Amino acid sequence: MEKPIKASQSSSTKVASSVLPYQTPRLRDHYLLGKKLGQGQFGTTYLCTHRATGDLYACKSIPKRKLLCKEDYEDVWREIQIMHHLSEHPNVVQIKGTYEDSVFVHLVMELCAGGELFDRILLKGHYSEREAAKLIKTIVGVVETCHSLGVMHRDLKPENFLFDNPGEDAKLKATDFGLSVFYQPGNSFCDVVGSPYYVAPEVLRKHYGHEVDVWSAGVILYILLSGVPPFWAETDSGIFRQILYGKLDFNSEPWPNISDSAKDLITKMLTRDPKERISAHEVLCHPWIVDDTVAPDKPIDSAVLSRLKQFSAMNKLKKMALRESV
Repeated sequence: MEKPIKASQSSSTKVASSVLPYQTPRLRDHYLLGKKLGQGQFGTTYLCTHRATGDLYACKSIPKRKLLCKEDYEDVWREIQIMHHLSEHPNVVQIKGTYEDSVFVHLVMELCAGGELFDRILLKGHYSEREAAKLIKTIVGVVETCHSLGVMHRDLKPENFLFDNPGEDAKLKATDFGLSVFYQPGNSFCDVVGSPYYVAPEVLRKHYGHEVDVWSAGVILYILLSGVPPFWAETDSGIFRQILYGKLDFNSEPWPNISDSAKDLITKMLTRDPKERISAHEVLCHPWIVDDTVAPDKPIDSAVLSRLKQFSAMNKLKKMALRESV
């Protein structure tokens, strides 16, 4: 996983002392914290056990020393509000409670023990366009709900989708809304946020709206079908140049063997002009998503899985290196 880009905002505003506008009980009176599950830019996620029931949850603990200005406090409060706002969606991780003390803010959420999206695909070892279509339908379904409720995600990437359990019937769930914002139709944003491979061209040009989420989902779809991102370079600045000016490659393997309908959908999702780009609702109405007979069920070339494995491993190494440097 890449460390999300976030342009620093200098703020002379007096730092707030609390995130939540209300007092809470102590987390440790209700939950027992266990092993570390993951590390984000601001917070660390731990396994936690509800003392009264023994039920397992995930707890994202954000040290307040990392919240350097009033905007950082507002960002965490907004993440909590957005998670509550989306809590009815079956493919959004449920927030169970929030706790705050003098040192930490804690978000207790449902535990997604089924692993990351790419890891699950690699574990299964067989994979088809039809399965990719089901995954993208889920991801874009979350995007459509976000947009209908006036929420822009701004950091869609495979690492932010986890399966809720290891079983065959597992649900894919969106888990991280740390960079999400509320918006109204016609709103334009200029802060550069996101993750390098997935960021939309208009974000880099610092003038964008909710269409950025469809671009990011289009990048995920391209990777799901080929094992590599559509815009790639050795450095972040090289990736950004490719995003702004590079051509989509549908000539290399496996693209000659991928259906025209899949390529049509990707082209519409990765249209550089956001006004011309397909909407989340239109993605969900596309024949490749809607019609079971359009996306082939034949196994995708095993080389795609090999490349996906390399890409996933490289991202995990980068994440570890970034963690060391933070």
